[in-house]
Amino acid sequence: MANMCKNRAMTGRVAVLVRHGVMPMELGLVHQLFGRALSPAGEPLYEVVTCALVPGMVRTDADFPIHVAHGPEALAEADTVIVPATHELDETETEGRLGAELAAAFALIRPGTRIASICTGVFVLAAAGLLDGRRATTHWRSCDQFRRLYPAVRLDPDVLYTDDGDVLTSAGEASGIDLCLHMIRCDHGAAVANEVARTTVVPPHRDGGQAQYIRRPMPEPQSASTAQARAWALEHLDLPLTLRELAARESMSVRTFTRRFRDEVGVSPLQWLTQQRIERARQLLEETDLSVDRIAADAGFGTAASLRQHLQATLGVSPSAYRGTFRGTLAAVLPPG
Repeated sequence: MANMCKNRAMTGRVAVLVRHGVMPMELGLVHQLFGRALSPAGEPLYEVVTCALVPGMVRTDADFPIHVAHGPEALAEADTVIVPATHELDETETEGRLGAELAAAFALIRPGTRIASICTGVFVLAAAGLLDGRRATTHWRSCDQFRRLYPAVRLDPDVLYTDDGDVLTSAGEASGIDLCLHMIRCDHGAAVANEVARTTVVPPHRDGGQAQYIRRPMPEPQSASTAQARAWALEHLDLPLTLRELAARESMSVRTFTRRFRDEVGVSPLQWLTQQRIERARQLLEETDLSVDRIAADAGFGTAASLRQHLQATLGVSPSAYRGTFRGTLAAVLPPG
């Protein structure tokens, strides 16, 4: 699953490796999101450091450069390394290999370090041999070139991001936000990630499996939306919601509602409902002392057995294991799940 939190670890030091042609937005979003992650006491949970192959001025794709104080030695101290894209082609995008400086920099990264890419930064991870046999994604415009250069990688062009434990990839710039929030959520739970999202005014969660690019015509100016039905459903997840009931909220037939919903959201109404119920269950497991039976009912799964089945299929853990991961020793006094 694209949204699984595998190999969860507390990863406090984040190094962002920038190259000439870096996009300021991709660099900035890493600092903004990880920098806003705070503990309950208000202390920063991450230290974010920008580094370059050679310290000094680095060109961007805008009309200004940036000054980077740190060299590649910062990679040796990082728990997480993030590689943004660049608009200046190098050997990773033209020849399928790392240049000498980039290879030397990657050799400094400690074994077990979490490594992630934003957009075409995935070419660097592939050239370093980190993605052979693994699932990855990149911007849809670069997929054909990526396949030609790195046929051993299981490229999935239809998702926002992928998570393979210690290696993660994302599609375009905006999906880099989704990936960073996903990593924060995996490290410190939904409450911290949701607060970061609220502070930066972005959606708290878009599942990695959501389509990154959907070809469809622009809607008519007065065409109906499914937004009201979605908002109503989020307030009534504990109810046994049906497609017919949701469609009636928008005065649509089930067929029209389903088509319009998929056009707007990228997944079917039932898939979306399951995703929202899982997120609700995760939040309740992390933030409350409610029993698993009560959480299953409040999230709309009905029974604890159904919640266990869905959580196992999505995250690979039971409710009690998930709660124990994010609540530590407190789980020992909570009802088992």
